[in-house]
Amino acid sequence: MITTSGTIKVSLPVLLFLFLAAPLWAQKTESATIKKRIDAYKEDPRGPYKDLRWFCPDGSVVPPQERCPQRGGKQRARYKDEVVTLQKTNHLFLGQILATTDYQSFWDTANNHSRLKQYQLEQYLRSIDNGWILRKAQFYRGAIQAEDESAWGIDFFNQLLSDDQVLRQHFFLIRQAAKDIPHRGDVNQAQLMRSQSQVIAEQYPPFMDLRIKIHGQPQESDIEKVLTFKRQHAAKMNTETVEQLDELVATMRDFFHPDKKQRLREYTSQLPASSPLKNSLTNFIGTSLEQESPGDRIAAYADLLFVIRNNILKENNAAARLTLLDISNYLEEQIYIDAANWQPANLKELLRNIFVLGKAGTGAGYIELWEWQQISPQLKPTESEALTIEALNRYMQLARSQVEWGTGTVKAVYQETVTLFQGFEPLAHGFIDDRIRSSALLPLGTNVSRLGDFIAEQSGLNNKVLGIANQSQIRGLNPGFAFGELVVVSGSPDEIEVSSDKIYVFERPPSDLKPVAGIATVSEGNLVSHVQLLARNLGIPNAVLSNFNLEELKSHSGEMVFYAVSRKGTVIMKPASEMNAREKALFTVKTRNEDKISVPVENIDLNQTSVLDLRDVRSANSGKVYGPKAANLGQLKSTFPENVVEGLVLPFGIFRKHMEQQMPGQNQSYWQFLNETFEQAEKMRNNGTSETEVENFQIQKLGILREAIKKMPLLPAFEEELSRRFESILGKPMGEVPVFIRSDTNMEDLKDFTGAGLNLTVFNVLEKNKIIQGIKDVWASPYTDRSFRWRQKYLLNPENVYPSLLIIPSVDVDYSGVLITKGVSSGNSGDLTIAFSRGAGGAVDGQVAESYLIMPSGEAVLIAPSREPYYNVLPLAGGLQKKTAAFDQAILNKKNMDAIRELANTVKKVLPNTPGIGSEGPYDIELGFKNDKLWLFQVRPFVENKKAASSAYLESITPKIGRNKKIKLSTKL
Repeated sequence: MITTSGTIKVSLPVLLFLFLAAPLWAQKTESATIKKRIDAYKEDPRGPYKDLRWFCPDGSVVPPQERCPQRGGKQRARYKDEVVTLQKTNHLFLGQILATTDYQSFWDTANNHSRLKQYQLEQYLRSIDNGWILRKAQFYRGAIQAEDESAWGIDFFNQLLSDDQVLRQHFFLIRQAAKDIPHRGDVNQAQLMRSQSQVIAEQYPPFMDLRIKIHGQPQESDIEKVLTFKRQHAAKMNTETVEQLDELVATMRDFFHPDKKQRLREYTSQLPASSPLKNSLTNFIGTSLEQESPGDRIAAYADLLFVIRNNILKENNAAARLTLLDISNYLEEQIYIDAANWQPANLKELLRNIFVLGKAGTGAGYIELWEWQQISPQLKPTESEALTIEALNRYMQLARSQVEWGTGTVKAVYQETVTLFQGFEPLAHGFIDDRIRSSALLPLGTNVSRLGDFIAEQSGLNNKVLGIANQSQIRGLNPGFAFGELVVVSGSPDEIEVSSDKIYVFERPPSDLKPVAGIATVSEGNLVSHVQLLARNLGIPNAVLSNFNLEELKSHSGEMVFYAVSRKGTVIMKPASEMNAREKALFTVKTRNEDKISVPVENIDLNQTSVLDLRDVRSANSGKVYGPKAANLGQLKSTFPENVVEGLVLPFGIFRKHMEQQMPGQNQSYWQFLNETFEQAEKMRNNGTSETEVENFQIQKLGILREAIKKMPLLPAFEEELSRRFESILGKPMGEVPVFIRSDTNMEDLKDFTGAGLNLTVFNVLEKNKIIQGIKDVWASPYTDRSFRWRQKYLLNPENVYPSLLIIPSVDVDYSGVLITKGVSSGNSGDLTIAFSRGAGGAVDGQVAESYLIMPSGEAVLIAPSREPYYNVLPLAGGLQKKTAAFDQAILNKKNMDAIRELANTVKKVLPNTPGIGSEGPYDIELGFKNDKLWLFQVRPFVENKKAASSAYLESITPKIGRNKKIKLSTKL
C-alpha cells in the first residue's frame, strides 16, 4: 500500500514472497519450456504479443484507442509477459519489433551483439517456416508497422555507421545486417528464393531436385524449369502449393532482374556529390556493365566490391556509407547470379576465376583486407604458359584457405547465436549454411574443388572417401590408420562421450578430447594445439574437411570403416567390407606391451621435500626431482632471465610425502590405495578379464582417489614453508599475486610421448585458500579419466605417475601461442611454425589461431588467421574474463616475428647441448607478448609418431608425384 507520505509500505508476507521469488526471477528458462512456448506461439493469432499500445516520446504507453500527448508516438504490439521474462533471464529476444527499441540495446555490445544476431536468425526462421512464431500473428493487424520499422532501421544505421572504429571492426556483421534490417523497403531476394523452394519441397517432395538446384547453383533458366514442373504436376498438387510455385517464380524473376543499370543508378543518385566513390560508380555503370562475358562482368563487380570495402571509411556521411553497403550487397548478389554462367574452359581461366572470386569475398567482408594482402600476390594470375604440379598444389592450398577463412568468418560471427537457438529450434542449424550458400563463397568453393579435382587427375593424388562429392576439400593433417565405427557429430562436441575404438567426424575438435581411433574435423583448430600434438604423437589419423563433406558423411554414421591418412595428406575411408588383406593385417591382435614405452622411475629422488626457487632449477634434474616443465623453464630462466617470470617448484617428494597420509574411509594410505588398484588390475588381466573391464575398474578406483586427494589436508610444515617461500620469491604474500598452478609430471615431454595438455592448469588464482585448493586439484588431475586413458594408450607403467607443480605469477599477455622449431606442415627442419591467439592460453587449447610458416629467409607465410570471437583476460583480482575479438588486424607484428626468430635461433643452439634436455629438437615452446615484450612459459620436445610417418602402408597410399611435371595453362578442363 502507499502511505500518506508517498512511500510504499509492504507487509512482511509480501516481503517474504519477494525474497523467495527473487532467485526464481533470475533463473534461466529451460530449452524444453521455450520450445513448448514457441509451438504455442505458432498457433496463437497474436504470437508472442499480448496487445497493441501507443509508445509515446515521453516514455508513456497508452491504449490503442487513445493518443500520445505529443506527436511522434509509435503504435506496435507489446510482448507477452513470459517473452519479457526471457529477455531478462535468458537474454533471448523473440518476435523483436524494432520501432521504439533502444539502439544501443539492440547493438548489444556487452553480449557480442547477440540481440542483433537473434533478429537476423529469426528473419531466417520466419522465411523458411511460414512465419515461425508469427505463423498466425502475421495477420495481427497493427502489431508491426512496416514504415516505422524502416524508419528505425535508417536511424539505427546512421548512428552505427558514424563510428569509424565500429565499421572497421564489424564490417562483415554490419554489411550482413543491412540485408535483414528494413531501411529501404528492399527484400533479400536470394534468401527468399531459397526459403520458398525449401517450403515447396517439404510439402511436395518431387520438387526436391529443383530445390537442390536453386539452393546450390541458381540460374535464370531455372525459372522455366519451375514453370515446366508446375505444368507437369499441377493436377497432383493442392492449391496452396501451386500458389507457392507462382510466388517462387515471381521472386526468381525479381532476383534475375535484367536492368542492373537502373538499380545501380538509383543507389548512386543517393550519394552526395562530394562522395569519393560517386564517380567510380558512375563510370562503372557506363562501362563495366556492358561486358558481354560473365567472367569480365564478375571481375568488374569484384573490383568495385573491393574498392568500396577499401574506401568506405573515406566517406564521411553515415547515410552514404549505408548506401555503399547496399550497393556492396547488390554487387555480391549479381556475382552469385552470374557465377553459374562463368564456366572456365581451361586452367588459366579457372585460376583467374578463383582469384576474382577471392577478391570479391574480401570486398564482401568474408576475408579481411590484411589477409588478402598476405595471399593475393600468390593467387594473382600468372603470365607463365605452364605451372608445375608443385606450384599448382601450393596455389590450391591458398585458394582452399580462402574458402575456409571465409566460412570461418560466418561461423565465428553467428555460431554462438545459432547454438543458443538450436536448444529449442533445430531449424536454426541451417542459418550459417544459408549465409554461405548465398554468398560469393559458394562459387569460390565450387571452383576450388574443381581445381582440386583437376590437380588430382593430373598428379594421381586422389582422396577416396566413401564415394562422397567434393573430395578435394578433404586434406590430411596427421598420418596414421584406424579401423572402427564412424561417428559423425554435428553441433557442439563437448557433451559427446567418445570411445577409443571409434572414428569421429566433428565440426570442431573438443579441447579435452579423450583417446579415439581417428578424427576428422571441419575446423582443424590449429596445427599445434594440444589435441593436434597428441594425435600427431600417437599416430592417430586426423584430417580436415568441409561442412558439405560432413553433411554427406552423416549417411555413413554408424558404419564400420577403415580410415587412413598418408604423409602427403591423401585420405582413404572405405567400408570394412572393402578392406584388402594388407589393410586387415594392420589390425591383427597385438600384445599389450607392443609399441609402448616405460617411464623410468628408478632415478626418481623423493627425498627433496622443500619448495624450490625456479632460478635454482635445471634440466639435469628433469624426471628425477621435478617434471620437465619446471626443469626446462628453469633452464630458460638462466638463458633468458628477462623473459621468464619468477616461480616456485613443488618437487615430486612433496606430493609423495602427502600421499603417505591415512586416506579417509580406507585402512591404508593414499599411496597404498593407488598401488593396490593397479595390483588388482594386473590380477584381473592374468585371470582373463577383458581390457575394457580392467580399464573401467581402474577409472572407477582412480575417481575415488582423485576426489580424496582434492580434500587431502596439507601438512602444516609444508603450508608454512609455502607461504614463506611464496613471499620471498614472488615479492608479495599469498593473496596479493595472481598465479598459475601447472601440473608437471614425470610422464610428459618424454622422448616418444608428449602428454601435452593432459593434466590440469589452474588459471590466474589469487586468494590463498584457492591456491591451496588449486595445489590439491592439480595433484589429483593425473587420475582423471581422460589423463589416464591417454597414458594407458601409450605407456607400459601409467600407474607410476609423480606430479610436481610449477607455480608462476600470471602475465596478462596481449596474445600468446606456440612456436615449433620446424615446419609442421612443410616437414622442413629449417622452417618455424607459430600459432597465436589473442589473450592467454587460446592457441594451446585448440582455438582457430593465427598461424604462420616462417622460412629460413625470414618470409612468413600465413597458414590461417584467427577466427575466435572471444579471448581470455587475466585480471589482477584473479580468475578469467572473456573479451570479444575483432579480426580486422593481424595479431602478430613484424617486431614480434623478429623476436620469435631470434628466440628460435638461440634455443636451437643452446638447448641441444644442455644436460638433461634429452632432445636435440625440434622443440615446442609456449610464449606470449605483453606490450611487445616476449615472455617464455614452457619448452618441451616436439614429438611425432615416427612409426606412422614411416609406415610402409602409408607410404604405399601416397602416389609418387612428379612435382616438376609442368601443366600448360591452356589445358582444357
